[in-house]
Order: sequence, then C-alpha cells, then structure tokens
Amino acid sequence: MQSDIDHTWYPFTQMTDLPNDSFKVIDRGQGSYLFDKDGKKYLDAYASLWVNVHGHNHPKINKSISDQLSKLAHSTLLGSSNQLAIDLSAKLREVSPVRNAKVFYSDSGSTSVEIGIKLAFQYWQNKGVHSKNKFLSLENAYHGDTLGMIGLGGIDLFHEVYGPLIIASIKTPPPYESFNEDEYAENISKLTCIFENRSDEIAAFIVEPIVQGAAGILRIKDGYLKKVSELCKQYDVLLVIDEVATGFGKTGKMFACDHEGVQPDILCLAKGITGGYLPLAATVADGKIYEAFLADYVDFKTFFHGHSYTGNPLACSAALANLEIFDDENVLDHVQKMIPIMSSELKLLEKLDVVFETRGIGLMNGVEIRKNKISKEYYPIGERIAQKICNKCVEDGVMLRPLGNVIPIIPPLCINEEEIKFLFDVLKESIIKITKE
Repeated sequence: MQSDIDHTWYPFTQMTDLPNDSFKVIDRGQGSYLFDKDGKKYLDAYASLWVNVHGHNHPKINKSISDQLSKLAHSTLLGSSNQLAIDLSAKLREVSPVRNAKVFYSDSGSTSVEIGIKLAFQYWQNKGVHSKNKFLSLENAYHGDTLGMIGLGGIDLFHEVYGPLIIASIKTPPPYESFNEDEYAENISKLTCIFENRSDEIAAFIVEPIVQGAAGILRIKDGYLKKVSELCKQYDVLLVIDEVATGFGKTGKMFACDHEGVQPDILCLAKGITGGYLPLAATVADGKIYEAFLADYVDFKTFFHGHSYTGNPLACSAALANLEIFDDENVLDHVQKMIPIMSSELKLLEKLDVVFETRGIGLMNGVEIRKNKISKEYYPIGERIAQKICNKCVEDGVMLRPLGNVIPIIPPLCINEEEIKFLFDVLKESIIKITKE
C-alpha cells in the first residue's frame, strides 16, 4: 500500500489518512461482491460509487465488450460514426422521457451536465434571446466538479475554495420531505416569485430529481419536480434534469423523473449508463433544442463541443447490454420486490439512538448519524464517526463510504434479500460498536 500512495493521488481523499486497514486494493468482482487482492469478499453496498447496476462480472456485458473489442476499440465521432453509438442513441431515445430526443455523448457526469448547460445557453443565443444567460439551481445541489458545474452546485465543503473562479447561479432552496403544508406552500411561492421576476434572464432551471445525492441523500418533497416542470413551461425556461446519480433503476423506476411523469428539455446521464463498466455519459436533448442549432455553417450556430472518446464503441456496447438486461432479467420488477425489504431494515435501524433518520427512495437511501436524536446534536467533525462506522463495516465484509455524517446505501440492483439482511446486520453492529466506544 505504501508504494501505491507514493504514486497515486486519490479522489476526495485526505492523503495523510493513508495507508489504513480499511483501504483495500480490489482485485475482482462477482455479482454484488468485490474481492481484494488477498481474496477477502466484500458486499459492494455503494455500487462502486453508485455506478454498478447488475452486479460485477455480468456475462452479458462481458460478452458484449469482448465481441466489440475484437472489431473496434475506438473511432472518433468527429467526422465519422460507429454502429454502437448509433444503436445506443436509438435505444436511449426509446427509454428516455425526452421528446424527440437527440443524444450527445461524453464521458462523465460532470461533462454530461456541462454539455446540457451549454446547450441550454446556446439554444437561447441561437434564437436571438440574448437576455437569457443565467441559470437557476437548488441549494445543496451537486452537479459535478468542473468549474462550470461548481457554479451550479451548492455544497460549500467541496467548492467554496474555488469561489473566485466560478460564475454563480441563482439559488433557490428545495422543499424537503419533512416540510409541512405551510412550509411547502411558502417555498413554492418564493420559487414562483423568482420565475415572475427573473424568467427573462433565466436560460434553464437545473435540478436533481426527487433526491439530492451528494448532499446526503436528501429527499425532496413529492410533487415538487412536477411543479417545477409546470413553472418552467409557464415562464418559458428550459428544464435540465440531472439523473447522473438517480438514473437507471436506483429509485425504482428507470429514471427518477418518471415518478412524477416529467419530461425534461435536457436529461443528463452517466454513472449507471454502462452498468458500471466503462466511462460514458449522454446528454439527451429535446428535438426543439436540436433544431435551434440547424443553420448554414456561416451562421455559426454549430455546437462547437466534443471529446476525444465521445461515443466510444466499447462503452456503447456495454451500455446497450446494460439496457437489454433491464428487459431480459425483469430488473425493475426485482427492484420493486427488494424495496420493501430495504425499507423494513431501514426502519429497524432507526431504533438506534444515534440513527437520526433514514431517508431516500427505492434502493437509493442514506442513514444519518447524530450524537443525540432528541437534541439533534451532531458528533464533532473531528470524530469522523460515520467514517469510523464505514471502516468497521469494511472490516466485517461490507463496502460503504460516508458523506459527512450520512452513510449512503446504494447497492447494485441485483442485490437479494439475504444480501440486504447481511448488509444491515453488519451496519447495525458497526454503529453500535463504534458509538459505544
């Protein structure tokens, strides 16, 4: 391990914490499990950072990539195409809620949203509406770590240091699940005022649907997304939905916006798009947006954006297999059967004094740890209590990684009842042991 940290700088990691016993070098995976280089098995309870969908080493995805590798590893989409990218665009158009969809490829969640924002901005510029040059976003939002996305985000811990470099968005607070009727009505009233007073300068409203992931699995009140969609239509503001974290079945439906029947103007996808195999992202735009970019070349309405590995055929082959598995294995039906089992275990966990609450939707949930449930007192930051709990879980065979004092539980969709019970047995015992020390 020491030789590794001499060479590698890890993401979102204070490198002085390494080496430590909970940091494992992973050698292989199978189903819901990961295996370290010593052969020890761990339940992948955070889906390798929320990306793995059908489990590791799935034969259908393996075969799809292998077959494609024997033909073509990569060829650019700048001036040519490949059949896998073409086929995946057709499939995404079929499954996405976007009207008359056009698909633009990139390679990460940040880039998929960055492209969505650039499309929304240039859409209005191409139409001659130059006043629409700002964006509305939610407080506590996370849309990635590129400079453009930092301006839309609302997590100071991650982004405050870069303040002088960013262009900030207009922020509005989201109504959370705990809001009562009066609080929700006041929230909607304030949001409506923003639309009434500033819609002439707002190009788009960008939201994480239903749940804010990186903020700590914060559940947004039912009906809010639909209301946002209605306001965007009423005031001629584009709606950009960031499904990088929520997409591909985690919430119980293919996309979180499906829960409220919302059709975004732009849909941003990544993470689970390849089943957790290879980097790929897609920005899916409404046909009306695409049409605003069609003109003579000399009008310079072209979308001048691209990536070296855009539409990589290996990644597209994995994505196609991923989507086929949803149908072939009735994945969403299986998820619906696992949701009540997960919910039951979460409720049992709430009986512990230090579990302030559990929250989420489908198989995308979080467990918030606090020192005192009644007084709502937090553990001191320096104690890193959730990190210690996760370290203990790793020691006992369950891979988890905290977000502050929240422990996200977002397993692969193939997880079964026995694995869910094992996960919560280990988590419960770890919470009890660490908080009693």
